[in-house]
Amino acid sequence: MFQAAIYLVLRAILSLALLASGALGAAEAPKGSLIIIGGALRSDNAAVWERTVQLAGGKGARIAVFASASAYPDRVGKALVERLNHYGANAFFVPVAVRLAGTDYQAAADDPALAAAVRTAGGAFFTGGDQGRITRALRRADGSNTRVLDALWEMYRRGGLIAGTSAGAAIMSSTMFGNPKTVLATLKLGIEDGSEIAPGLGFIGPDVFIDQHLLVRGRFARMVPAMLKKGYKIGLGIDENSAIVVGPDREVEVIGYRGALLVDLSNAVARDGPLDVSNVRLSYLDNGDRFHLSTRVLTPSPEKAENRLDPAQPYYREPLFSADILGNGAVIDLMARFIDSDQPEAIGLSLGSPRSIQPRLGFEFRLTRTNDSVGYVSALSEQYSVYHLRLDIRPIVVQRPLYQYRPAAADRTGAAR
Repeated sequence: MFQAAIYLVLRAILSLALLASGALGAAEAPKGSLIIIGGALRSDNAAVWERTVQLAGGKGARIAVFASASAYPDRVGKALVERLNHYGANAFFVPVAVRLAGTDYQAAADDPALAAAVRTAGGAFFTGGDQGRITRALRRADGSNTRVLDALWEMYRRGGLIAGTSAGAAIMSSTMFGNPKTVLATLKLGIEDGSEIAPGLGFIGPDVFIDQHLLVRGRFARMVPAMLKKGYKIGLGIDENSAIVVGPDREVEVIGYRGALLVDLSNAVARDGPLDVSNVRLSYLDNGDRFHLSTRVLTPSPEKAENRLDPAQPYYREPLFSADILGNGAVIDLMARFIDSDQPEAIGLSLGSPRSIQPRLGFEFRLTRTNDSVGYVSALSEQYSVYHLRLDIRPIVVQRPLYQYRPAAADRTGAAR
């Protein structure tokens, strides 16, 4: 009995020591970099591919390719190895994937030889697909890290690169979307923890939320309820064929086709029920722009720095409105027009089908300026960067059924003045 008690005490002490060791390891600032890609990365997007090879060590860099998220990991992994090698890497496929035929992914994830290959690589690249397959493959059933996942962390902390596109981007934060509803349904019904959102791998740290395919699919709106649910103050949503590069100093640089949306909930006020939140800060970071995660400082690209918009000389001089704020690129189009206008506000709406859940419930998105609101425009591409707009989102009632507009008799004859 006494020996059993001593054993339990020693086991508890050892467990606490291991936990403390793990906490210290987790707190150690990584010396490596992240490249987080919003999905649909084109093979000719040299800016992203070349930076990936560069940060993994340059020409000949060993890059571990994880197609764990893919439904066809063998085929997708091979294609990605070829693409990286085309840009100068010496990439290799890591056979740790739930859908990889003829393999035991659990055994592979704890294979010492595979772990050693990942640990000594210069970087790793995660493909798109289903992010839940990545966490399932790299974590044991009890939630602990496999040897390969520990090797990834060791490589990253030592100075290596972790890159990922689409699903490979979602795993970068400590919380990721799992099986979410549509964006509009999420605004109406909220988010269920454990199903619609799930634990990610957290390479970017516990304080930043990441989402992908952002502007093409109107996902910026679903970031807000997810961040409120888990207590995030800062979120970065990256668009397709675009990426953010996060350095060891926590500075973010945007590269690629379009850009990223920065969602700041530091001073936001939310109310219960369907999404009803005020004082969200929204910024659009375009190609070449930078944002420091620690200081919260935004810096426009060199080509825009000398082209700060003058509020006294606005280009747009009419009311600004979007009938579908969740449409492809609609939110940044409205932000760009608003920051270069004489208008006091810009309004966007999101409405659902008459056959959707709660068909009479819609949402109004209202943009206004703050004391810090500022815009920049490129003289070459006419692309905007927009910083520190205020966003208020409120539920609205849509009259159902919709009735045809019929002008009054005076309107038809023009008799009224």
